[in-house]
Amino acid sequence: MLREMGYEFEVMPADIDEKAIRHENPRELVLMLANAKADALLPKIKEPAILITADQVVAWNGQIREKPENEEEAKEFLRTYYQAPAEVINGIVVVNTGTGKRASAVDSSRVYFKEIPTDALEQFAKLEHIYRRAGGFAIRDPLLQPYIEKVEGTDDSVMGLPKELTKQLIREVIA
Repeated sequence: MLREMGYEFEVMPADIDEKAIRHENPRELVLMLANAKADALLPKIKEPAILITADQVVAWNGQIREKPENEEEAKEFLRTYYQAPAEVINGIVVVNTGTGKRASAVDSSRVYFKEIPTDALEQFAKLEHIYRRAGGFAIRDPLLQPYIEKVEGTDDSVMGLPKELTKQLIREVIA
C-alpha cells in the first residue's frame, strides 16, 4: 500500500508479543499494539526516517477478532459475519525519528456480509492468507467477493492501512 502511495520503504518486523498486550476496547487495543511496535523498532533505526506502524483487529458483535488460530476458528468467523457487520479497526502510529515527533490515529470501516455457504467456508479455511488477517478475511479475495454485501469506509482501510489518514499523520510529524 505504501508503494501505491509513492513511498520508498523498508519493512522491519517488530518483535513484540502481541498476545501480551490486551484491552477490551478494540480502538485502544490497536493503538496500544501500534505504539508497542513503534517503541520496539525505534532503537533499531539509526538514520532519520519516518516510521509507520499499524495494527488491525475486527470487532464483531462485541468480540475482538484477531487472526484466526485454526481452521475451526476461521470457519466460525466467516460463518457468523452475515449476522452483524464486521468493524475493521486500524491503529496507525507515525514517528519522525529525526525529531521524535509522534502522531497516531484510529480508523474504522464496516463490512457487511451475505451468508456464506458451508462448501465456501471449507474452501476459505484452506487459504493460507486468512490466517494472517485480522478477522480471517481479505476484502480483495476473489473467492470472498460474492459474499460481501457492502463496505462502509474504504477498501484500503479494510486492507490495513488507510491511505489518506496515513498521509495526514506523515504531514503532522514532518511539519
